[in-house]
Amino acid sequence: MALIDVQSLEKTYRSGLFRRTAVEAVKGISFTVTDGTVAGFLGPNGSGKTTTLKMLLGLIAPTGGSAFLFGERVPAVKARARVGFLPENPYVYPYLTPRELVVMHGRLSGLSGRVLDRRTDEVLESTGVLYAADRQARSLSKGMLQRASLAAALVAEPELLILDEPMSGLDPVGRKDVRDIMLAQRALGRTIFFSTHILNDVESLCDEVVILRSGKVVEAGKLRELLGGDIIRTDISLAKVSEALFETLRNNGHDPIARMGVTSLRVAGERAVREVLAEALAAGADVVEVVPHRETLEDIFMRRAH
Repeated sequence: MALIDVQSLEKTYRSGLFRRTAVEAVKGISFTVTDGTVAGFLGPNGSGKTTTLKMLLGLIAPTGGSAFLFGERVPAVKARARVGFLPENPYVYPYLTPRELVVMHGRLSGLSGRVLDRRTDEVLESTGVLYAADRQARSLSKGMLQRASLAAALVAEPELLILDEPMSGLDPVGRKDVRDIMLAQRALGRTIFFSTHILNDVESLCDEVVILRSGKVVEAGKLRELLGGDIIRTDISLAKVSEALFETLRNNGHDPIARMGVTSLRVAGERAVREVLAEALAAGADVVEVVPHRETLEDIFMRRAH
């Protein structure tokens, strides 16, 4: 089931003294996010990611098109009650503690009493903030405030998590902790839709991906299918390469490199791979390794979004 369904969504901002200047932030995008998956939302700065997330949450109104959460057209109070949200730059009142922040969000979500106390401790512990739960926000680092805000988003056990740059401000340990939290939420059957600039996190976490460029969707689908395209290059390693074979490979434009008895070269195209291997075997060389490479997420991102 498509838990998030976006159809021809648009957002145009008006600026200037007489609001005559139009800025198209989102230009008729369409995509879906399947229930129970982790979906990455990618794109360079200014591509429209945050604007799209705000429209999904009903924080700003679209200029055109439509969006649905849980089958309910946005904005829908019923659907919003099932969503946990982490903004890119969460603001926490300086004199509020992480515990008070989480309790406030829990009460706004309808929790109270022992259930709220239990959930508060659980999410503060899972996000690594429990030891600082009663310190004022003004004394905490940006990373700790990010963790506290994530705890607030999790307190009501939402079915859908929408996270805008959840790794922002975190060190490598903090990033790993957040990844583990996201994987744990997916294991519980929850859906996660998050924007990020960190492509390694997307490759390690995501089932689906949506890539924006200048307010338009340029790529969307299951990550495994996107990364399962044609082989774009093959690295070959050979041993016992004679001088004659080495010269042949070089003359054929393969730029072989010899190090410690192993000759390495990079070949493009299946036909070229077959020819190189045939030449090597005919010349008495040993084939040490043949490693095909398909497009990485970074390759796709740079080709489609850059």
